Amino acid sequence: MLWRRGVHGVEICLAHRPRYDDWSLPKGKLDPGETLPATAVREIHEETGYRAILGRRLRTVRYHVAAGDKVVEYYSAAAIDGSFTPNHEVDSLRWLPVEDAASALSYDTDVDVLRAFTALPSLLSTVLLVRHAKAGKRDEWTGEDLLRPLSPAGMRQAQAVREFAPLFGVDRVFAAPLVRCVQTVQGIGDDLRAGVGQEPLLAEEGYWEDPDRGLARLLAIVAAGGSPVVCSQGGVIPDVVSTLAGQAGLALPAGKGGMAPSKKGSVWVLSFHVGESNGGPHLAAADYYPTALPDPAPTHS
Repeated sequence: MLWRRGVHGVEICLAHRPRYDDWSLPKGKLDPGETLPATAVREIHEETGYRAILGRRLRTVRYHVAAGDKVVEYYSAAAIDGSFTPNHEVDSLRWLPVEDAASALSYDTDVDVLRAFTALPSLLSTVLLVRHAKAGKRDEWTGEDLLRPLSPAGMRQAQAVREFAPLFGVDRVFAAPLVRCVQTVQGIGDDLRAGVGQEPLLAEEGYWEDPDRGLARLLAIVAAGGSPVVCSQGGVIPDVVSTLAGQAGLALPAGKGGMAPSKKGSVWVLSFHVGESNGGPHLAAADYYPTALPDPAPTHS
């Protein structure tokens, strides 16, 4: 769902489709080799002319058409630049305040998506928390474990994370100081022409010496602004996400031992309220992508 900050507050983009003579939220079809977030960004641009940065996932909509059942995943998508040119799918756009958009939409399902969007503030801070990609078997590596590099399969996962990150506007890069963690996000740093900040408190060894201190370090990264990506380990991420979700009263998909899941190469898209007025960053929503490779099935809270 495309939105922007207008003169009078948040405005929602509605698209008129001449084929159906309706007003709806922009949407489209998954192309082969795409992830769902990549589809959302591409289709928004193709239909509206605007480039967007994704945030939290809003809602899954299912409905029946003549060709069969349809499933649409909606995301909060902030417009960053662009302009509209009429095209064969959309001949007109309207930017409307939330209240006006609700009454102008042609379908109740789109109104439900709008309600999901307004359930939380539009301006949330996004953090991508990534578990390092595959690095082969530990017992087959003869060197120090912190020097164990990504395997060929891990390099493919890292490339997928590299392509996934810009969809969410990532602008800073951090990693636990292990080769496999740094390698997983190094490509993102290269694209940004920025270094990878090393975070010992978010490695397993440093985190479990004082989990509260490790969690505070992550929240400090959030509070510093922007949209960071942080790469850590499977012994850290489940505790971090489960702790944050527990503090916020959010239910999560269950992983091993009832903790938040964290497969190698997976991504948690975490959305935070940030500001002095609410006591610092706290988790507002969490979407889990078991893989950044094409066609992941996200789960959210």
